[in-house]
Amino acid sequence: MIFNVITLFPEFFTSPLSTGLLGKAVENGIIQARMVDLREFSQDRFRRCDDYPYGGGSGMVLQAPVILRALDSLGDAVTLYPTPGGKVLDQDLVKKLSAEKEITLICGHYEGIDQRVIDTAVDMEISVGDNVLSGGEFAALVIIDAVARYVPGFMSNKESLEDESFEKNLLEYPQYTRPPEVKGLSVPDILTGGDHGSILKWRQEKRIEKTRRVRPDLYRKYILNTIRGE
Repeated sequence: MIFNVITLFPEFFTSPLSTGLLGKAVENGIIQARMVDLREFSQDRFRRCDDYPYGGGSGMVLQAPVILRALDSLGDAVTLYPTPGGKVLDQDLVKKLSAEKEITLICGHYEGIDQRVIDTAVDMEISVGDNVLSGGEFAALVIIDAVARYVPGFMSNKESLEDESFEKNLLEYPQYTRPPEVKGLSVPDILTGGDHGSILKWRQEKRIEKTRRVRPDLYRKYILNTIRGE
């Protein structure tokens, strides 16, 4: 999979794309991450890419012509714009995006990007949560990492994708490792008993319990899907 990232700060991605699983995926050619420096497409002698918003207000807006020239330099790809006003990035959307061969991400800054880019060139606006970040780079990195995990070869253990949070609208069960006791708290006996059927049942119960307590919205979806037999 290819990720094109249009950004004012290409250096932001240097460390994340060279360490951990992402770094290994890039090194092994499982994913490609192309940094597109937006300033290279500015026709201003100071390489400016922003201007004051029409109608007044604080902050600056990234200019449409600069972004559109950057997009024109790339091939055909699904174009995403990370923004708080977009569709929430849930696991179903992550899986859908992982089927794409090439994704372009536009990293907004300041007060965002000119609406005409969204109207003419963006396929989907995506939100990584009900919060405001200091730049689109943070959200773009979340999208890259979440989607890349479903690219074949990225995860050494495919089963990890089936047991994690949000699968079937449930959060993940608690995890424990050595030592067997920490600050008076012991590992649940069921996990050390060797009865794999009981362990699976316990884990499912804990997933349901935590989801009901922490994310009632997801729990409602889980109940509805269970009723429907999905």
